[in-house]
Amino acid sequence: MPARSEERTNARKEEIINACEMLYQTMNFKDITIKEIGNVTSFSRTSIYNYFETKEEIFLALLKREYDAWILDLHKIVEEHESMDDEQIASAIAKSLDQRHQLLKILSMNHYDLEEVSYGNSLRAVMGILAKFRPDMDIEKRQEFVYAFFPFMFGIYPYTVVTEKQKKAMKEAGVDYTYNSVYELTYTAVKKMLK
Repeated sequence: MPARSEERTNARKEEIINACEMLYQTMNFKDITIKEIGNVTSFSRTSIYNYFETKEEIFLALLKREYDAWILDLHKIVEEHESMDDEQIASAIAKSLDQRHQLLKILSMNHYDLEEVSYGNSLRAVMGILAKFRPDMDIEKRQEFVYAFFPFMFGIYPYTVVTEKQKKAMKEAGVDYTYNSVYELTYTAVKKMLK
């Protein structure tokens, strides 16, 4: 494929992914259709199928893009700091996730079809932060951290974003909802995991 044609194809895919991301900010996964995506792009519904076979494939592309952006944030932490204590590590990781609400929202859905490269790269990026700033942690301790942190990360979104309907249901059930941000929950969890 000529470079110009590949650039055009990639730009069109990005437009479709951007439309999906925009819709996902206000709609549920199940309510988003290829037709809805087509309505907010310059493509017809049938044209979208030239680039993606299913809505799920578009979401996987969005998830990969979100993972890749987070990985860049993690690498930036390593590049910009010579040393960090546990509090600074916890704060840096918490800030990086606090900027990735789309990633966390998608992760809260089952994503076992995700391309393994992005997931593996994010594991390595977190391990890189630990290797640089916590050299006292051997490989086994870093792995223990990662295998506790990632399941935490996959489930954090529903605890930080609650709909009005959920708030009403909790109130009716007599449950007091206390809002915690992604940053607050991540910071606290990372600090505990580093001990």
